[in-house]
Amino acid sequence: MDLYLDQFLHYLTVEKGSSKHTLEAYSRDLGRYLAHLAASDVDNLSEIRPALILLYLARLKEAGLSARSRARALVAVRSFHKFLCSDGVTLENPTLQVSAPRIAAALPHSLSLVEVEALLRAPNGDDPYSLRDRAMLEVLYATGLRVSELIALRVEDFRFEAGYLIVFGKRRKERVIPLNDTALAAVDDYRKYGRPRLDRTDKIVPVLFLNRDGGGLTRQGFWKIIRRRALEAGIAKKITPHTLRHSFATHLLENGADLRAVQAMLGHADIATTQIYTHVTRDGLRKIHQKYHPRG
Repeated sequence: MDLYLDQFLHYLTVEKGSSKHTLEAYSRDLGRYLAHLAASDVDNLSEIRPALILLYLARLKEAGLSARSRARALVAVRSFHKFLCSDGVTLENPTLQVSAPRIAAALPHSLSLVEVEALLRAPNGDDPYSLRDRAMLEVLYATGLRVSELIALRVEDFRFEAGYLIVFGKRRKERVIPLNDTALAAVDDYRKYGRPRLDRTDKIVPVLFLNRDGGGLTRQGFWKIIRRRALEAGIAKKITPHTLRHSFATHLLENGADLRAVQAMLGHADIATTQIYTHVTRDGLRKIHQKYHPRG
């Protein structure tokens, strides 16, 4: 069965253009699924029935996986069986009769405007790390980029005179995002005075933001940076790499931005993904109503 998994991952890479993170997640989830099949003495993929997949999900729950993680695991299994059917390995997709676990909608955490300003002021030195961190934080809040998109940016992706940024998001979809003068100035300062001092390798590193060894930053590396800068800014809230992305969307909608425009800037394929931020702004409006309305 491992052969079919390898073929499926190759299909995702070559034909679907899936990212490295997607491939790793699918490989992990499907490896666990194949182990379940082996433990259930399944030798032929055509023998798999919906009851066996339901048992797999039940075992994931017993192992302590959240509803969200179990739903993601089912998506991987469903895609795998769809591939097997289309490739003629099996005739039926047993996952079509299996419902996904219900997931309670989790509202994204965002910072207040005061907290964002404190975070952006935290890297206030002229050393290369402060210049780099200031540029990254300014760009994140100005554009709402995913962290994976931020660390992949190149100097040529910025249009300094025109004031915008070209981003290649999921599945290499291109989008153009306006950049404010503050963010552009921070990037320009880092490009001129910070990056040359971090460029410590003989190799050509195409990405803009470098680590202390002169290589490209990783997601984990950025997470450590934003957590440290948040502590310096005195922010007690839990900070994740996507906190500024959430804050970007929330603040735009709070100030009357069009939902479709925010969707385009975030690079969401489905507007339902963007609509979760409207719940955040509604909660804020509800608190204002309760506080100030005579019958609130």
